Amino acid sequence: MFFRQIYEPGLAHASYMVGCQATGTVMVIDAQRDVDVYLEIAKQERLRITHLAETHIHADFLSGTRELAELTGAMMYLSDEGGPEWQYTFDHVGVRDGDSFMVGNIKVDVMHTPGHTPEHISFLVTDTPATPNVPIMMFTGDFVFVGDVGRPDLLEKAAGYTGTMEVGARQMWTSLERFKALPDHIQVHPAHGAGSACGKALGAIPSSTIGYEKLVNWALQHTNEEAFVAELLSGQPEPPKYFAMMKKLNKEPRPLRTSVLLPRELSLADVEHHRAAGHMIVDTRSKISFAGGHIPGSINIQNNKAFSTWAGWMLNYEQPFVLIVEPSKAEEVTRKLMRIGLDNAAGRVASVSEWSEAGHELAIVPQMELDELRQRYNHDGVTVLDVRGISEHQSGHIPGAWNIHAGYLVSYINEIPRDGIVVVACQGGDRSSIATSLLQREGFTNVMNFPQGFAGWNAAGCPVETSELQPS
Repeated sequence: MFFRQIYEPGLAHASYMVGCQATGTVMVIDAQRDVDVYLEIAKQERLRITHLAETHIHADFLSGTRELAELTGAMMYLSDEGGPEWQYTFDHVGVRDGDSFMVGNIKVDVMHTPGHTPEHISFLVTDTPATPNVPIMMFTGDFVFVGDVGRPDLLEKAAGYTGTMEVGARQMWTSLERFKALPDHIQVHPAHGAGSACGKALGAIPSSTIGYEKLVNWALQHTNEEAFVAELLSGQPEPPKYFAMMKKLNKEPRPLRTSVLLPRELSLADVEHHRAAGHMIVDTRSKISFAGGHIPGSINIQNNKAFSTWAGWMLNYEQPFVLIVEPSKAEEVTRKLMRIGLDNAAGRVASVSEWSEAGHELAIVPQMELDELRQRYNHDGVTVLDVRGISEHQSGHIPGAWNIHAGYLVSYINEIPRDGIVVVACQGGDRSSIATSLLQREGFTNVMNFPQGFAGWNAAGCPVETSELQPS
């Protein structure tokens, strides 16, 4: 039996290859969109990709299942559960609870596990030559994670399906009862790890077992359905706005991208044209470099582990945007954008130096350091804007700080004061750099970044305020 996990840290996304070496066939489960990684592994292992499967219609990334089908001719085994609204609208092999299929000598049983989404399925895998009637692996998608379970509120919060949160939570309870009845030895391989927005307490261990989850997973400790539903729906992180777009693109026919295509290099005139047209300029440099000088109106989304998520929060899928990215990082950034379907990059430039050398001024991000903020945070005319998530803010913040998640700033733009001083804070300065640059782009001239963030504030022994946690 062949097994390989492919982990993409930017979205904390795990996909899998499971195959039969005797027949030279392999299945890919929950593929990422830049699919060359699977083709290369299959080539190295002398396997043919013959089966493709998905646990559900994903929200946090654009699946590469159709790209792989286009390149390999493999059959797509996708859920036909969940009712009419949750059907894939392109050709596939539909599977339901209790169905099974073979990948060479590997048996795959389908188990309907709704809760995170209505159509969600999991795959129980049996290596028939070794253990003919005993499954050894379970691919749980966003049903059961290591230490957590899939959130049932995304459909309502991100995709606008009103009234689905509690229904999903109760479906999750029922699905977990079935999960607990399975043998303890079965390995659990989820679609996400720590850092994903698909749950609230995902563990960093890459895999688990059913027995281990029974011992440590908070969701499996509950014996009362009402208490479980209440806890499951509380404290979930804010779902990125792009999740609704991913649901749509993963469900319906769309243009395929079977290779990594780098955005073209732009001239200074091109950049000026896009800037004049109001198109977003995304500066992927470090927050320190950005603060020291950037093209006016650009926003800072650093090329770090969170780049994909924040690009999804900030960029419009219907409008072109320009990237500022050094050449050695261009492919890496392009892949990160591909993985969430942001294919509308108009082009890229290597640095801001050409802009400056042409006689254009660079903008800066004013910084308020910790000692100054400690003296001024409670003065009239100073607003501290905490752009972290609500649960982070409630567990501890600078006294008097106003909380607006960075991804929602545009919705509250008319409520943010344009006089006095607005000091933007997050946990460690990354999100506040995004938020400050966005406010500058929106014409605010009174904003300053607090680079140390709440972590620095708290570590320095400054006053901290908490507020009562409320259910999501």
